[in-house]
Amino acid sequence: MSDRERIERERERWERETVEKVLRKAPERREAFATTSGIPVKRVYTPADVREDRYLEDVGFPGEYPYTRGVQPTMYRSRFWTMRQYAGFGTAEESNARYRYLLEQGQTGLSVAFDLPTQMGYDSDDPMSEGEVGKVGVAIDSLADMEILFDGIPLDRVSTSMTINAPAAILLAMYVAVARKQGVDPSALRGTIQNDVLKEYIARGTYIFPPRPSLRLVTDIFAWCAENVPRWNTISISGYHIREAGATAAQEIAFTLANGIAYVEAALAAGLPLGKFAPRLSFFFNAHLNLLEEVAKFRAARRMWARILVERFGAEDPSWGRLRFHTQTAGSSLTAQQPENNIVRTAYEALAAVLGGCQSLHTNSMDEALGLPTEKSAKIALRTQQILAHEIGVGDTVDPLAGSYYVESLTDALEEKATELLGKIDEMGGAVAAIERQFQQREIADAAYSWQKAVEAGDQVVVGVNRFVDEEEERMPILRVPDELAGRQIARTRRVREERDPAAWERALDRVEECARGTENVVPAILEAVEAYATIGEITGRLARAWGRHGEA
Repeated sequence: MSDRERIERERERWERETVEKVLRKAPERREAFATTSGIPVKRVYTPADVREDRYLEDVGFPGEYPYTRGVQPTMYRSRFWTMRQYAGFGTAEESNARYRYLLEQGQTGLSVAFDLPTQMGYDSDDPMSEGEVGKVGVAIDSLADMEILFDGIPLDRVSTSMTINAPAAILLAMYVAVARKQGVDPSALRGTIQNDVLKEYIARGTYIFPPRPSLRLVTDIFAWCAENVPRWNTISISGYHIREAGATAAQEIAFTLANGIAYVEAALAAGLPLGKFAPRLSFFFNAHLNLLEEVAKFRAARRMWARILVERFGAEDPSWGRLRFHTQTAGSSLTAQQPENNIVRTAYEALAAVLGGCQSLHTNSMDEALGLPTEKSAKIALRTQQILAHEIGVGDTVDPLAGSYYVESLTDALEEKATELLGKIDEMGGAVAAIERQFQQREIADAAYSWQKAVEAGDQVVVGVNRFVDEEEERMPILRVPDELAGRQIARTRRVREERDPAAWERALDRVEECARGTENVVPAILEAVEAYATIGEITGRLARAWGRHGEA
């Protein structure tokens, strides 16, 4: 009899002789337990639940293929993850002050939140922008705004992440232009642009152009950065927003990696060698509340992406498939009721991200279900990361939950579920074709509906919302962006238009449209237009003349 058979026989005896006696007196809390992905959770896990004979193939060692245990051999023993708090509101002046404050408090990287008009490619004085200027992020219309945003912040010494998608090339060009003005060579710049348009069609909605020209713009960025900004992460393939829309952990893995596959295929079709762009692909995942499932999710995603690069795309160097990822704690888990509870939720979610081996982390502030973070709540969120790094000890060994029978079994189960979903997407012709058939959108909507039904039925407890409720609502100070800031922003944009060189501006915009209509890389033309102080709305408008806008007849 094998060890596995002996353990299984003993487990059955334990259930019969020990567990059943207890259950007759005290039933369990529910008939069946499952993760958010619908994976059944057993009462106990044993060596019989894991594939111990495949340790080297499936788990291995940190910093080595298939990277299940982490992308670096020493992980946080060498340096902690980057503490990158997402911030931005009002005009460039207000956001610059917040960035300086966070850096003074020990933040180690910047993360720029842009307002909705900027994300959609509209200038602040466009009628479509009314009521939204500077509300959910900073308003950036032209290079003049970007110069103020990073005033006094040496771009050769900080790593900057920018959450921008459809207009990502424009904001990257502005960042490069500011660096040049600071005397910084673009080759020294470190950071990330989100640049993930496919998830916009799936989960978020801040798209501008149709999917196929949008993919062309993404691959133009890959090619240009490989030659000019080699240390820059050219995309952050984002499961975060997919999860925020209601996806399960397994769906988050599958739909994110499917998008990643689509970007690789598009870049290869554009003639880019895999080794030129694959090492600079990065990812962005959600850290949600089911702590052990989230740890297993990060481990499964790493293993799957490494194998996809090697087995599907034939990566000559396995390190091209190292899945490096930023994590943000789950905004959708925050509650407006009893908002101080959100500090605890965020701490557990941050712990999951660190146990799962993230490279950088944003911790949400307790008041984000009510409005933009106040300075105090932003500091508490940052301190949460600092306590986790310096006081808890979880970074002292690499992948500390490896070998847990439950975590290893859950890693395998999530990989199996995500692989099944990837297979369905492949059968439809890939991520873009599946998006066009609304496959991912329907799957997410069904998962979100099931979760909401469980909350409303009380089967899923949300503390302070459907159980342990306070009769009186707690009042908290809320950061409100004054309406007059929009007027200031609009005035600056109009002043830029009056003071720029009209001939250089018109030549640059004509060049943008010419490149968009042809096959030449459009990024150099966008950079030229940015340096001529063309606005984001003007550049986007010329691209839209060539490519159209998504959803328009």
